[in-house]
Amino acid sequence: MRIHDDESDRTLDSVTLFLTRSEAEYLQGLLPDLLAGTHHGHVSSADFEKELTVCVYDPGVLEGFSDRAKRIILDDK
Repeated sequence: MRIHDDESDRTLDSVTLFLTRSEAEYLQGLLPDLLAGTHHGHVSSADFEKELTVCVYDPGVLEGFSDRAKRIILDDK
């Protein structure tokens, strides 16, 4: 697991998510596609002010990820 703060461009060790039921249901709907091979998906708040990006990765197969994402995955930095 890697947690990245896009605004500060740093990795974090823990985070707490507070999701509405509809946001959680949307995330649940993304999971089959993520597990089937889609690199990432987005869950946005109703007003699109906040966004959660969820990625699924295999450390041995990083094609399609940016150089920054690869560094986060491999080095957790």
